[in-house]
Amino acid sequence: MMQSKKFIAGLAMLALSACATAPQPTSQALIATGPGAVVPATLAANVAKDPRIATLTSSGIKPLAPPSVDAYMDLQEAELRKSVEGMGVTVTRVGDLIAVVLPTDVIFAAGDAKVKLDADNAITVIANVLRKYNQTIVDVYGYTDNASPEAYNRDLSQRRAVAVATLLSNGGVDQRRFFIEGRGSSDPVASDATEAGRTQNRRVQIQIAPLAAG
Repeated sequence: MMQSKKFIAGLAMLALSACATAPQPTSQALIATGPGAVVPATLAANVAKDPRIATLTSSGIKPLAPPSVDAYMDLQEAELRKSVEGMGVTVTRVGDLIAVVLPTDVIFAAGDAKVKLDADNAITVIANVLRKYNQTIVDVYGYTDNASPEAYNRDLSQRRAVAVATLLSNGGVDQRRFFIEGRGSSDPVASDATEAGRTQNRRVQIQIAPLAAG
């Protein structure tokens, strides 16, 4: 019962943070281009303008010096890959950005935003790595296929992204590092014309960027 109350409280707080914190238009994001694949967005990278940077640095989290970013992200990527091996989770690296893709058919029941009990472990091990490498900011995006009306898709994908972020937070990851957004059926990684494609499009994507000094 205690854990259930903690989850509900965390869910409420993260739902609020999802509405209050938005990436800056010039921040670099990752865009899916195929099953488990991502590439940088065309927008210019300017993570320093992200409001989370000022919040975290003012609380005492030291930004990474530019020469140390690559090695820091290399170590984090390696630990993530090792931690989720065999769990059906994909880890992709593009430059200094990392994307961890959770297939929602593995994490959630159809049409539901409650994480399956047997899927908790995958999110827990990701939280362990994110907690260790705390000099990063974390975007959590929910996606669906296009089989339902878009308003429904946006709501479901938002609730799923919040549910994953809540478990990450309950695992010790600082909520101030998060941006959470449900993107519905946007940014598909495969064709929605087939069931196999729709299965790939139903996912939660955790994107990790370095907290770097300008």
